[in-house]
Amino acid sequence: MEETKPSRKMFLEIVQELRTLIRNENIRTGEKLPSERVLAERLGAGRSTIREALRSLELLGLIETRRGEGTFLSDYRQHQLVDVLAAFIMQEPKSLEDVRLTMQIHEKDAVQRAAAGPEIRELPLWDSLEAAVSSDRPVRREDIIREILVAAGNRLSLKIWYLLNAYAKTPYEGDAEPPERPVIREMILAIKNGNSAAAADAYTRWAGMVHG
Repeated sequence: MEETKPSRKMFLEIVQELRTLIRNENIRTGEKLPSERVLAERLGAGRSTIREALRSLELLGLIETRRGEGTFLSDYRQHQLVDVLAAFIMQEPKSLEDVRLTMQIHEKDAVQRAAAGPEIRELPLWDSLEAAVSSDRPVRREDIIREILVAAGNRLSLKIWYLLNAYAKTPYEGDAEPPERPVIREMILAIKNGNSAAAADAYTRWAGMVHG
């Protein structure tokens, strides 16, 4: 049964719980995952939230949905891009800065896409993120930016960012500091209000605070 109210859990919380379930039950590449209904019951979340979490894993290439059959675990490491990228960065140490700049291009685009998409703006994610950054509890920077990238729905952009992030020496390592939180909240509110320019401006200021 669908929930009548949006889940307060962020998608990444569900994604993390799904990954734990997959590991604990030793689900291997090519094997089938439990259904949305079963996952919703076991993880204590609404089916729409489970659906969005599965969508984010599929965007990352970690699962594969087959119409009429179900959802199966895949392995993004089969792609050779990981090794190619690693070799490139090892050969060109100065390219690390280029990697981070490229990440920011994808991040800013995701922020603008989110603000420009009516359906994206209606996701419960934004209320969850706003509540998180407005509270006193720790909020990981990487979680915030990854949530936005997932919500934006550009599969190729997300995969590129995901791979770049693996070799960028964690530019978003750690929790958002108090001075960052109002800027992040401003970005989220601009996304919710459909103001792409204001959202992009807030993102740029936040990225400047994080990267120096």
